[in-house]
Amino acid sequence: MAKGILGLKIGMTSVYLGDTLVPVTVIQAGPCTIVDKKTKDTHGYDAVALGFLEVKAEKLNKPMRGVFEKKGLKPFRFLREVRDMEGEVGDTITVEAFKDVKYVKVTGTSMGKGFQGVVKRWGFGGWPRTHGHEAERRPGSIGQRATPGRVFKGMKMAGHLGNETVTIRNLEIVKVIPEKNLILVKGSVPGPDKGLLLIRA
Repeated sequence: MAKGILGLKIGMTSVYLGDTLVPVTVIQAGPCTIVDKKTKDTHGYDAVALGFLEVKAEKLNKPMRGVFEKKGLKPFRFLREVRDMEGEVGDTITVEAFKDVKYVKVTGTSMGKGFQGVVKRWGFGGWPRTHGHEAERRPGSIGQRATPGRVFKGMKMAGHLGNETVTIRNLEIVKVIPEKNLILVKGSVPGPDKGLLLIRA
């Protein structure tokens, strides 16, 4: 069965594995509480909803407060579903669950970079920088003339960059520190510091 926990990205550092210095991301993961449970018979799929970071009830809107009051649980700032995970409403999930896990996939929201041109957004080479060219960072042709007489869907053009849900798979767990609710994973993860992450195994 799947394992899942919510956490906040603390930042990056490096640790020694033997004689090798390895870059790691420090994640404050959990403790999380199972707030709701969905079953295949009722909802069409199996999942549990995890609550993370307790918050005052007045900080939430009325519908969200109702979700927690109905279950008789304290309100949480973040609420996310994890499919195919076992557990009952009220159970607490901690980093202890990942002690024997070797690799995880981490989902987060990438940093938004606003409106960007094709060179930064897609890595276009740009036009020549000499001989009078004035279109150094423009995209060039985006289609044909009479046939088909339109721009195809999916054409790489300027637009909004970042602020998307990104999942990185097969990240190695370097260390789990249960007393501080920390997980150290090798490499980088999506999003800014203090950004919400979903860690699954």
